[in-house]
Amino acid sequence: MAAPSMAAALAASLPAPQAAPTPAAPTYEAIPASMSKAIDIEAEIPLTCVQLDGIVITKILKHSREAFSTTAHGLLLGLDLDGILEVSNSFALPNHNNDDDEKATKSIARYQQSMLRSLKEVQGDDNVVGFYQATSLGAFFNQSLIDTQAIHQDRLRHGGVVVVHDISQTARGNASFRAFKLMPAFMDAYRRANFSTAGMISHRLTFTSILEEIPLRVRTNALLSSYLNTLATPSTSTFSGAHPGVATTSALPPSYSLLDIGNMGLTKNLEQVAEAIDNYRTEEGNVAYLSRQIAREKLRAETYVAKRKEENARRVAQGLNALPEEDVSRLFRIPPEPSRLESMLLLGQVDAYAKSLESSAGTGLVKMYAAKASSGV
Repeated sequence: MAAPSMAAALAASLPAPQAAPTPAAPTYEAIPASMSKAIDIEAEIPLTCVQLDGIVITKILKHSREAFSTTAHGLLLGLDLDGILEVSNSFALPNHNNDDDEKATKSIARYQQSMLRSLKEVQGDDNVVGFYQATSLGAFFNQSLIDTQAIHQDRLRHGGVVVVHDISQTARGNASFRAFKLMPAFMDAYRRANFSTAGMISHRLTFTSILEEIPLRVRTNALLSSYLNTLATPSTSTFSGAHPGVATTSALPPSYSLLDIGNMGLTKNLEQVAEAIDNYRTEEGNVAYLSRQIAREKLRAETYVAKRKEENARRVAQGLNALPEEDVSRLFRIPPEPSRLESMLLLGQVDAYAKSLESSAGTGLVKMYAAKASSGV
């Protein structure tokens, strides 16, 4: 008989394993009423405000200044808490003008995933809450923005927002940031892809009922606020005999650009208005042409059905069997009614250009009257 091995001897000397006790079912305590809003598990609290950190404002301004025209866009990162969407970080997305749409989409998706993964590794905010888009003269109504926001609004918590930055207003000294989300009626029509005349009437859609503006505010930390106040607050000169004009100084020199009575880009604004109106007329012409084609095909189909009914009535009167009914849709290809979404977006662009023109022209008139009054003419 063979001697037992060392492993077998050790195993025999160990106590027999006991059956593991069955774990008790976990118990969950109810969330206190005082914490229900702060936790917001079901995201039932409506979004009331968008809060941008100062670093996000700086990044968007820098990207819009460096990007070509109005192609600057990127993702917003943060957290929604108690009805306030706190945007704490952002990063720019690459723009591919010369690539195919499919290749550009895949490249942007890979870059986005890589950035979010890198932010997560360094314990940074990686929760996407929306995106930002640079625009000019306030005209941001376009199909790309609507499609992107619709995707975010379906997948993100609280729907996400789009922050629109107007680079033309920033060039005039007024940093313009506005937050929007799609309205529920428009989202319902978008999911159904129903932008026919009847669909727009049933949903009561116009270019003013596409986007809903959300109040936006900017938050800066205490150190940055103190530094900005130091730069803006005038200080008294230490010299006792200083001239009254230089008795008080400030780190930020005064800016007189707002007193410029030039045209402030009115020529370009008028060109944009005229171009938007031409685009709208072209789109309406295309819609009218398709509508005439639809009406023509429907008339042919109705005429065919009427003739078939008359022929069947005559055959029945003669004691003959009626001809079988045929599917009219197979005999006549009636095209679907054209979408009116593009026309509605073009009307929104015309309205935005017109409002920008009104604002610029009004400000220019006030400056000209002020210059005339000061000159005593």
